[in-house]
Order: sequence, then C-alpha cells, then structure tokens
Amino acid sequence: MGCSDSDYDFLRRLVRARSANVVAPAGNALFENRLKPIARTAGAANLKELVGLLRSNPSPHLQRTVAEAMTIHETSFFRDKSVFDVLGETVLPHLLEANSSQRRLRIWSAAASTGQEAYSVAMLLSERFQQLAGWDVKIIGTDVALNAVEEARRGVYRRMDVNRGLPARLLLKYFNRSGDEWEIAPGLRAMCEFQHANLCGPLPPLPQFDLVLLRNVLLYFTPEDRGAAFQNVDSRMSANGYLVLGASEQAEDSTRLFEPEFAGGCYFYRRAARR
Repeated sequence: MGCSDSDYDFLRRLVRARSANVVAPAGNALFENRLKPIARTAGAANLKELVGLLRSNPSPHLQRTVAEAMTIHETSFFRDKSVFDVLGETVLPHLLEANSSQRRLRIWSAAASTGQEAYSVAMLLSERFQQLAGWDVKIIGTDVALNAVEEARRGVYRRMDVNRGLPARLLLKYFNRSGDEWEIAPGLRAMCEFQHANLCGPLPPLPQFDLVLLRNVLLYFTPEDRGAAFQNVDSRMSANGYLVLGASEQAEDSTRLFEPEFAGGCYFYRRAARR
C-alpha cells in the first residue's frame, strides 16, 4: 500500500515548517526518490511507514533529515558573473566610501548553501579592494540545512565544484589541493563564517549588514514565506545597505520595504524611505 494524498500533504507541511528553501512544487515521485533511502535508514520498509514514524514519534533529528533531503543546494562559484561585476564596479566601491570612517564591512550570504557564494565574495574583495587591509571585514553565510552549513565551514570542494565558474588563476591562488579535492586557503576562510538559520523564522544573533545576497531562493517560497524573509532581511540591514536578489526574482510583488535601483545591467535594492 502506497502513500495517500494526506500522507504527501503531511510531508509537505513538515518540510515547509523545517525549511523554506525546498523543491517546489514537490511532486510525489520526488518525495519517493529522495526519501526512500531515509526510510530504510530509519527502519521503515517504505515511504508510508516513514510517514507513520514521523506521525507517531516526531523525532527532531528525523524531521530535520527529511527536510534537508528536500532542500535545494544548487550553487557555484561566481554564479551569474554580471552580479559580481556590479558588486565590484558599483556596490562595493559605494559601501567602502560610505564606511571609510569606521572601516567596517558586513556582508550576508543569506542562502549560502555549501559556501561558494560567500567565498566568491571574499575572493572579489581580496582581488579588487586591497585598501580593505586593516578593515574589520566579515562575510556571514547562513543556510537552513545543517549539512550544507557544515560543508561550507569545511571549505573543501571536489574537482567538479571548482570547475564551475572559478577561474584557474583564482583556484591556484586561493585554494590548496589535496588529491582530487581543493581546500579554501586559511586567509580567505578567515573572512567567512557560517551559521544555521531559517530565513522565514526567528534569526540567530546577527549584525547589521551593508550588503545582503538573497539570490535564487525566493522563487521556491510561498508568498507568506517571501514576506517573512523580507522582514527578516530588513531587520538586519543597515540604513544604507544593498540587497541583491536572483535575476528572475523581485521584491516589489511581496514587500514595500525595498526600492529597486539599476546599474550595470542588473537590478538591486535599497531600503525604502521610512515615514
């Protein structure tokens, strides 16, 4: 006997409660493919028995494992080059000028996955802005999936990972090779830290950010989750901060907290004037 519609609805509610960044719409076949190995590990013969376990004994560990199995981790180094061009040519120079007196810069990779975006920003800063030597610079990456956060903290990537978007010159300069794996060099790693956070729930203690990268994740959120995420971002952004979304995403449909600006062929957002 297979899962009923109510079983799949139960799984969708469980995953949505534990993780906003999920495959959506999560078809039944996708649940079957991704959760069958977890069912076997949990001692369940099939997905229906796994649902029974989740209903009768809602173990936080099992719930988290199920949610993480349905979480998207698609990412790459320097994903969408035009965005990094605008950061280097427009956004970051403006922030460095605005923050020159306090010599402090805080950047949030708000759906960091396994860390490639945060480390890419660190490389951009190191390559283009040598004047940051002596500044207090920190890039904080957060993700809802604990396994992704742990991978980001390790900073060790396979050949296929570094072959996606990472110029060979930067690979040789900022990574140390160990067999078929490449590890982030200590100097770059020191610029980044990674934490577990659900963008749609209460956030851990975080600083005020000058730049927030929230890219390629909102399209998987419900309207309610998008609103909650924007509220959280707004609460952690400096008055003169910048918000960058994915190329196919926009804030206007979900919130009035941000206003769009355009530069270098890309849109980005600033906090709307508060009345």
